[in-house]
Amino acid sequence: MQSNLMQRVAVAIVGIPLFLWLNMQGGLYFLALVLLLSLMATWEFWRLAAHRAHPPSIAILLPLTAFIQLDFYYGFIGYWEAILAVVMFLYVLEIWRNQGSQFMNLGATLVGLLYVNLSFGALLRLRLSETTGAGSGEALVLLLFLCVWAADIFAYFGGRGFGGKFIKKKLFPRISPKKTWEGYLAGIAGSALAAWACSAYISGCPDGRAIPAGLFIGAVAPAGDLLESMFKRDAGVKDSSGVIPGHGGVLDRFDTVMFIAPLLYFLAHHW
Repeated sequence: MQSNLMQRVAVAIVGIPLFLWLNMQGGLYFLALVLLLSLMATWEFWRLAAHRAHPPSIAILLPLTAFIQLDFYYGFIGYWEAILAVVMFLYVLEIWRNQGSQFMNLGATLVGLLYVNLSFGALLRLRLSETTGAGSGEALVLLLFLCVWAADIFAYFGGRGFGGKFIKKKLFPRISPKKTWEGYLAGIAGSALAAWACSAYISGCPDGRAIPAGLFIGAVAPAGDLLESMFKRDAGVKDSSGVIPGHGGVLDRFDTVMFIAPLLYFLAHHW
């Protein structure tokens, strides 16, 4: 336990400043970060899917992920066209494969590929957002991560300190038996507090809209963790991988960010 905590602290000491710097630089620097994370997440989801189906070779899926993410940045043919091309390619590819169930193979492959690429693609497009009344791209990404981190920390300590003392029923026992309503509510409060701090002290953060966004992020944040827990439970594994010491894999560490990024992108372009 102590070793795991030290690994988490070490990763945070290195990872958080690196992320902040890459987010500040934007452009190709942020693209490199998103591309790396999406490739690793695709590999992890492929490993999960292999427990229940026979997805195509990872040597096929990784270039498809790179193609989609690069199109999100450069706009070779447009996001919709790029995703449509990948989906149709996978449909045709399955005709020539004769392993397992075609329904299971396509289902597992498409769920993983679309979830990973739409999530990280939304994060990339969020960072590329021009400075408007909805905030700058840099500030919006920072708002997202600060709220997610705060919700996670407050939920953890709120659950440990008060879990089950006021509300006996668990939040979602079928998938995550340890989550409590007290932790959930503390997470919402933490996310709102982080959003307030972002709007008050960070230039480019959307004034008057950050706190509602923070409340929204805190309210829906557990869904990202529950979604990834559902996939891992179905695959019968504890972690998606061990590439991040003390945290597991990219899917384990960025599950909430992946779920929230498309939602915040939608909010930022329609509020």
